[in-house]
Amino acid sequence: MHKEIKDRISALIEASGYRDDFVAKKIGMAPAYFSVKKQMGNWSEKEVEKIIAVLTAENDEVFDLLMLEEMRLRKDEETLSLDEYKKVIAKT
Repeated sequence: MHKEIKDRISALIEASGYRDDFVAKKIGMAPAYFSVKKQMGNWSEKEVEKIIAVLTAENDEVFDLLMLEEMRLRKDEETLSLDEYKKVIAKT
């Protein structure tokens, strides 16, 4: 998981429109503990994965924001065309 996404998790929660206590309960965390973790920004990778699953399950806006962030992070990475990808898959 990219550090940048982990760092933006609070902004994604805000963008979702969900209340902190709702997200906390959905991921199985006490709301008070969730609030402290949100302020500190010290989420584990597993917690971030759970939060993202909750936020994107029925919220296209958060999903779009997350995908935009991923695209920005990967803009300098090497990519494959669809034809190149099909050739790679065909070899496996």
